[in-house]
Amino acid sequence: MSMTTHDPRTVGPRIRMMMPHLTPLEGRVVENILGRKDFDETTALKSVADDAGVSEAMIVKIAKKLGFSGFKDFRTGLVDYHNLPTAELHQELSPDDTGMEIAQKVFRTSIHALEETLSILDPEAFERAADLIFAARQRDFYGIGGSAQIARDVAHKFLRIGVRASVFDDAHMMLMSASLLGEGDVAIGFSHSGATNAVIEPLELARQRGARTIVLTNYATSPIAQFADVVLCSTAVGSPLLGENAAARIAQLLICDAVFVAVAQRDLLAAERNLAATRNAVTLKRRSP
Repeated sequence: MSMTTHDPRTVGPRIRMMMPHLTPLEGRVVENILGRKDFDETTALKSVADDAGVSEAMIVKIAKKLGFSGFKDFRTGLVDYHNLPTAELHQELSPDDTGMEIAQKVFRTSIHALEETLSILDPEAFERAADLIFAARQRDFYGIGGSAQIARDVAHKFLRIGVRASVFDDAHMMLMSASLLGEGDVAIGFSHSGATNAVIEPLELARQRGARTIVLTNYATSPIAQFADVVLCSTAVGSPLLGENAAARIAQLLICDAVFVAVAQRDLLAAERNLAATRNAVTLKRRSP
């Protein structure tokens, strides 16, 4: 996945995507740094190390593990990220919040997730996903729980323009589906964590059978990504109450909407013709007694 290192908007997503790959100690150190209110360009490496209770070498190691050249690069990136106009959009919910404050915070968290997801969207991966879906003979979507709902939403949109897709949300059915795929087919796995075995296994099988594979996940380096020809990533800040899934779900739906439009664009006349046909069918059904 391409991520522009000089773009401050990608700093938060980059750190979040790497968190699952840190050790528990490294994760606590990063959380400690992110929680500091006084962190700025003057914050010394020794101060960060002392505050976290680890060595300076450990801080440098963590910064490099997160994709930065060193502590100074990490510090500059984090400061620039926190200074973005959208940085204040994400606010934690409080027991004292009014109904309107809750609504504003939930909306702003989703807006923040959309801004950051757009900043890390890989244009080449996006175009390839649209090409594969458009040209596919068979399109099978795999997801569990909330991810399955996203799969159903995009499958519904595709059907409206004559692009047929099947959605599977049962582990056994997914494996059966994957076993019947081959060259010219596409399997798409939806997994927020990227670690759901029920989705990983059929995706791996589909690839072994010769099908192309696409993954929609919140972590570019998650286990499911190794079985994907194309990885599309969402990103969202975690919240004790909402978790990551709530805002990430909105971002993933928007990614799917964009892919849908890109697929329709590849044969706009057919898409418009099929859309008119499906609309007419629904209208006639509503009018019938």
